[in-house]
Amino acid sequence: MKSKKYIATSLAVILAAVALPVTAFAEEKEKQEPVKITLNEVAHSIFYAPQYVAIEEGYFKEEGLDLTLVTGFGADKVMAAVLSGDAEIGFMGAEASVYAFQEGANDPVVNFAQLTQRAGNFLVAREKMPDFKWEDLKGKDVLGGRKGGMPEMVFEYILKQQGIDPEKDLEINQSIDFGSTAAAFSGGLGDFSVEFEPSATALEKEGAGYVVASLGVDSGYVPYTSYCAKSSYMKENPEVMQKFTNALQKGMDYVQNHTPEEIAEVIAPQFSETDLETITAIVKRYYEQDTWKENLIFEQESFELLQDVLEDAGELNKRVKYESLVTTEYAKKAEKK
Repeated sequence: MKSKKYIATSLAVILAAVALPVTAFAEEKEKQEPVKITLNEVAHSIFYAPQYVAIEEGYFKEEGLDLTLVTGFGADKVMAAVLSGDAEIGFMGAEASVYAFQEGANDPVVNFAQLTQRAGNFLVAREKMPDFKWEDLKGKDVLGGRKGGMPEMVFEYILKQQGIDPEKDLEINQSIDFGSTAAAFSGGLGDFSVEFEPSATALEKEGAGYVVASLGVDSGYVPYTSYCAKSSYMKENPEVMQKFTNALQKGMDYVQNHTPEEIAEVIAPQFSETDLETITAIVKRYYEQDTWKENLIFEQESFELLQDVLEDAGELNKRVKYESLVTTEYAKKAEKK
């Protein structure tokens, strides 16, 4: 009997010894397995340089994330992707989350990181206008943006600040799809066009247009673009949310501590159709107008300013509580790292 007990005990010890490394290996493999996550961005623009720095420098990989980047071409399309679950995280103007909330979304899309603090578009004219004044737009045709979208609302906000009535004093063409206005302007449509980069610089290089004003400078600080996710996803995946925000903050830190030339070299692979000289010029333009925040914290003051812009544009039925659509939990932790 003793020998049987000894054999049984020995066998149990051997099995346990074999099982331990197998279990440890499985746990280690689980730790190393990157989490797949899809980010849907509103546009692919040098305006979002810190995000591309984070991708190209491998910061998302460092955080254990396997990131897939998709361009939605419009905040409405990005929001649809987030709500449907096609994308875990959306990157667009925070106004989209306000609209979804107003429509009674059961699972609110909450903003958790603010990337840009100024508008990223520019007013392009057909001629050089070194002494341009906003009143020069009176009686002119301007290619604008989608009604209710941040680019168009900021444009109209500036006009009103300058004493210009967007509905009476000029003609704003909102019929052209996002991303197609530069081609339309180059083809002869409109007297002015509101353009993002690299389209603004491309028009200048073609001799088809000239930047005469920066909406980012003339509007002042505005919470232009932010990252968001469904409330339910945040609750179920707090670690993923924190890792994603950590990676972004590293991108922000890089941009704050490097020259436009260095930033341009890093993000160049993201813009293979644009030469390095042009990328550098665009980065400088954004860098000099203080486009990017030092951290990702979406402050309440910024959210209230956003709602002021929405009210001014007639797009807000009722003001929304800051806490309902913004969390600073992940951004504050990322800043301290």
